[in-house]
Amino acid sequence: MSLSRLIGGFVRSHWRAYAAAGAMLVLVAVIGVWIPRKIGGMIDALAAHRMTRDQLLWDIGLLLLVGVANYVLRVAWRVRLYSAAYRLGVELRTRFYRRLTLQGPAFYQKQRTGDLMALATNDIDAIEQAAGEAMLAGFDGALSLVMVVGIMILGVDWRLALFALLPFPLMAYAFWRISSQIHTAAADALQRFSALNEHVQETLSGVRTLRTLGLEQRSGATFGQLAGKASDAALTAQRWEAAYEPAVGLTLTAATGLTLGLGGYLVWTNQLTIGALTSFSMYLGQLIWPMFAAGWVLSLIERGRAALARLQPMLDAPLTIADRGTIASLAPGELAVEHLTVAYPGQAEPALHDVSLRLQPGQTLGLVGPTGAGKSTLLRVLLRQLVPQSGAVRWGGHALDDYTLAALRGAISWVPQESFLFSATIADNIALARPDATRAQVEHAADLAAIHDDILLFPHRYETEVGERGITLSGGQRQRVAIARALLSDNDLLLLDDALSAVDTGTETRILDHLEELRRARPVRSAIIASHRLSAVVNADLIVVLRQGRITERGTHDELLARDGWYASQWRYQQLEASLDAV
Repeated sequence: MSLSRLIGGFVRSHWRAYAAAGAMLVLVAVIGVWIPRKIGGMIDALAAHRMTRDQLLWDIGLLLLVGVANYVLRVAWRVRLYSAAYRLGVELRTRFYRRLTLQGPAFYQKQRTGDLMALATNDIDAIEQAAGEAMLAGFDGALSLVMVVGIMILGVDWRLALFALLPFPLMAYAFWRISSQIHTAAADALQRFSALNEHVQETLSGVRTLRTLGLEQRSGATFGQLAGKASDAALTAQRWEAAYEPAVGLTLTAATGLTLGLGGYLVWTNQLTIGALTSFSMYLGQLIWPMFAAGWVLSLIERGRAALARLQPMLDAPLTIADRGTIASLAPGELAVEHLTVAYPGQAEPALHDVSLRLQPGQTLGLVGPTGAGKSTLLRVLLRQLVPQSGAVRWGGHALDDYTLAALRGAISWVPQESFLFSATIADNIALARPDATRAQVEHAADLAAIHDDILLFPHRYETEVGERGITLSGGQRQRVAIARALLSDNDLLLLDDALSAVDTGTETRILDHLEELRRARPVRSAIIASHRLSAVVNADLIVVLRQGRITERGTHDELLARDGWYASQWRYQQLEASLDAV
């Protein structure tokens, strides 16, 4: 979509605001051309001694009153137009944000967070200015130009007007050349700012790592280089914008010289009055704003075009996970994985190969295996974050993609490997999926996750701010807060993706015991626990061993120990390791 179509569609949907601003602008333009004509008539009347004292005072008072009205109208129509333009910025940011929330992980593997943040701020600001300031200057300048030139030709002297307008085609050619350069420079400036934004975002996210490795100076040097490039690109765009003013100044200087030359001759030969020449000179001065407005409009439009060229691909990017489901509610039922094969883009070997398993309502499935075996991949398929190449997953007798994404994800509670907490209070983080939960419910969920006692030790208890990404909490505390959040959701399927790795074995046992109590209290609630620590899946109804994306063993804890395979050897090793740690 082009910038003109985008703004045109927005203007049509908000035509009342633009119509009101346009009506006030017409009044402003009428006042603008009336004042010089009125002053010219007053000068001729004074020169001919045809104006009385009372008439002069009346005319001066009228000019002052019209000037005040002109001021009020200019403020009113700008406020009206800007309020509409800001709504475009809100609409674009809302549309962009919704698109980002619908995209799957594959989209974010190709995009940089800093670049997306720059699009949501700088780029949309540029488009908003094109719909606001550019429209304002364009309307005002175009209408002023038409009315002023019209009154110069029809109301003063057409010969003088045509003679004074001779330099203007040269200015139009200069504007065309300058605007093409601004488009290129503005696009480069936006891209440079995006790179700078990305570096700042990465640096702040990994500031502790940088300090630990002593990389502050190197990071600062990189920041300086990126900031310098961004500054140079912005300065290049500003230099080209500055070229508008000399073009306008030279044009108006030439027009003034031509006006004085021909106008003086016409006055000398009594073909034009001094008052008319004065009015014409004032009208010529009024052309300064339309000319500057033209340059400003072209600059803003080129910046907006460059910004839209960066934003549009993000808005049009196809969803990596299509939401074509029609079933809006999910009833608990059997979870069946049938001959599932999943491969990541660019990888020759599949992450999962011909995986099949079944989980009845109320059962717990344990997923174990070495790093990279495919445990997290299977959970991501259940969450519909990945699309399998072959096979199917059915829940309650329906394929996963038959459900809407909202229905599917609303029935699953997920605790990922890296627990993410928002910069809010502990209570707000636990109640994220259930903001209407009572404090008693929040505390009960925290107690089930074995974090309640830790929270009571904080000065502000549940009102403690956790900081960005939960930086004020330890890794184990963050995991347990995330588990409490999942338990409070009380959904039909609980997914724990190595979510107990940062807690000690005693705390792990308490949490698992609480999960078992919840399962007995709600028999239809199922759980899948992916873990490197085998003690986390001892009580699971079914344990599946994944190795290199394939199921190599399956059974209960006792059955797998009896087979003396990978699971049994890993169990003995972990038990020995635990006994040594206890010494």
